[in-house]
Amino acid sequence: MPSPRQRLHPADRRAQLLSVGARLFAEHPYEDVLMEEVAGQAGVSRALLYRHFSSKHELFAAVYQEAADRLLTETRLDPADSLLDQIVQGMDVHLDYFIANRNAVLAANRVLAGDPVIQTIMNGELDALRARLLTVLDLADETTRAAVSAVVRAWLVFVQVLVVDWLTEETCSRAALRDVFVGSLLGALQPLLPAHVAAAALPPVRPGAPAPE
Repeated sequence: MPSPRQRLHPADRRAQLLSVGARLFAEHPYEDVLMEEVAGQAGVSRALLYRHFSSKHELFAAVYQEAADRLLTETRLDPADSLLDQIVQGMDVHLDYFIANRNAVLAANRVLAGDPVIQTIMNGELDALRARLLTVLDLADETTRAAVSAVVRAWLVFVQVLVVDWLTEETCSRAALRDVFVGSLLGALQPLLPAHVAAAALPPVRPGAPAPE
């Protein structure tokens, strides 16, 4: 049901439009979301909507950037926690978002897969996650750091690809998917990490096994 029209500060109006856009992009495939529907749900004219966002693509990009920023904020990487706990927490945050926003994630990774704006947003989040993970690892030297950085980057791309496939066809449970991601990263990092760090994180979580409390 469309919202009644009301005057808002430009920043508040933009936030409202982003909220409506995020909901519609989550509920419907990208091609089925119409700017007219966004305007109607927000209780504004199409002219006002287009003053904030010149196209559906621009609105989607802003929605996806906001989501990426929020995911980075909610992903807690704290050296006080074990490596395993940090990876599990980060994966839970991301999987919760991916599942709740399936249509938006598929749009970004398939419908708009070649779009430079969307790719910049996704690459920016991947680079930020990699940099933050590197800061919490106890790495002895730059050579080790470079090797770990390459592994983490490749793992993040692996997660991205497998999540899109899983959202298209759920071939395993959410818990099993998370454990695959956690175990694959820990296994790949084990030869590169100091013994005390690897020992604290391993053995990897077994598929279907509960995460440590």
